[in-house]
Amino acid sequence: MKVIGILLLLVGIIGVLLGMMMIGDIGIACIVGATAALLSGIGFIMVGSKLKKVTR
Repeated sequence: MKVIGILLLLVGIIGVLLGMMMIGDIGIACIVGATAALLSGIGFIMVGSKLKKVTR
């Protein structure tokens, strides 16, 4: 879970940076997708840490 979360965070950060370089609607769509990846990455990391506490 932690690896998936970190990968999603990296994809989100790179996507936001690339979206800022794009022009028009495509840039907005790229930033929206990158934001979704960032939120999913944060969610995976949070759930992974909570699952470790529950299983112990």
